[in-house]
Amino acid sequence: MGNSVRGESLLSTHGAAVPITHYFSPDMWIEGAALAQLDHVAGLRGVDAVAAFPDLHPGKYGPAGIAVLSRRLHPQLIGNDIGCGMALFELDLAPHRLKLDRAVERLRGMEAEPAFDPGEALAALGLPGDLYAQALGTIGGGNHFCELQAVERTIGEEGAPGVDARKLHLLVHSGSRGLGAFVFGQTLDIGPVIGPGLDPLSAEGLYWRHQHDLCVAWASLNRRMIAARAASALRCEARLVTDVPHNLVRESGEGFVHYKGAAAVRPGGIAPIAGSRASLSYVVQALDGTDASLGGISHGAGRKYDRATMHGRAGRNRSERDALLRNEWGGHVICDDRNLVVEEAASAYKDAGHVVRELAEAGLVRPLAAMKPLVTYKKAFDGPPDRSREKPSLDRAGRRSAHERR
Repeated sequence: MGNSVRGESLLSTHGAAVPITHYFSPDMWIEGAALAQLDHVAGLRGVDAVAAFPDLHPGKYGPAGIAVLSRRLHPQLIGNDIGCGMALFELDLAPHRLKLDRAVERLRGMEAEPAFDPGEALAALGLPGDLYAQALGTIGGGNHFCELQAVERTIGEEGAPGVDARKLHLLVHSGSRGLGAFVFGQTLDIGPVIGPGLDPLSAEGLYWRHQHDLCVAWASLNRRMIAARAASALRCEARLVTDVPHNLVRESGEGFVHYKGAAAVRPGGIAPIAGSRASLSYVVQALDGTDASLGGISHGAGRKYDRATMHGRAGRNRSERDALLRNEWGGHVICDDRNLVVEEAASAYKDAGHVVRELAEAGLVRPLAAMKPLVTYKKAFDGPPDRSREKPSLDRAGRRSAHERR
């Protein structure tokens, strides 16, 4: 473990001083490995600035919880879940009307809910109707989830715009599924991407940007379709409050801002900051200070312990694992994968409340509400089969090749 003081450090790379701004204090748990990765990212070709947030933790090609301004594209920083994000929905269902046991039973089968036609949903967005259509409306594995939440409390005297304490909410965390994995694998095949990155105006750079945009649009639609299925299961309607991606690239006047596990926000925007299935999540409003943070804030609590380590820390017997499926508010977790139950235990994550306080003290956000988890859906073995990787490859226009269409 290592900690860093909030402020700027300078790393000399390719003869230039690259500012790395830390939006966390010495009180925040930050692994030394994440700080080392942060220095490495600052040394990548074309990088001009790096912002690091309180949920910072190590990743495969660089840390999660960062925003990076670069004149070149670095697809490895975004990874394979291009477009992953979190969307918050308001349900037309009051907390006092909720029968929790019935909600658990209904949500267990949510991914089989026929709430939409995948081809029609894709076509309505201008995407090919067969673009990973079988995976649309599915959550995936890892830290992805669909969570039924209630407002635990609103924060501040000004109220919580966009958050109605009289309604239940859904928080959906998912991304581009097999589509993003395919695009990332395809990108790694085109040449030396890691390190030098891509020239944004080269054929390879333009191709990746096009495929990236497809993934971002698909992932956003996926979150809406997950919510549609959950609302259908609960016999109610869902209204989108906000949808904030955290694995993507946005073009700016100074280059390209890469967000890896960092919510891409604009001043005044509403964003969720996820806790864990047994801790509070938060809804915040981005402040003008996010202009300096490259438009980034934390998207969640951030991991404190990696997946392998958790197998020695939690769920050592059946009784402990069963306990991990409940929380202090009487909430339930739907997850039939024993390993995932352990790896995603609340103790694997930092305290989201601490993360929000650090962001607020840095002048990046105003907390609006704390949300308690009632039902967290992650994986049900009796659900539909995962066909997210069954689709054929795409050509440069984002469609199947002519050979594969025949």
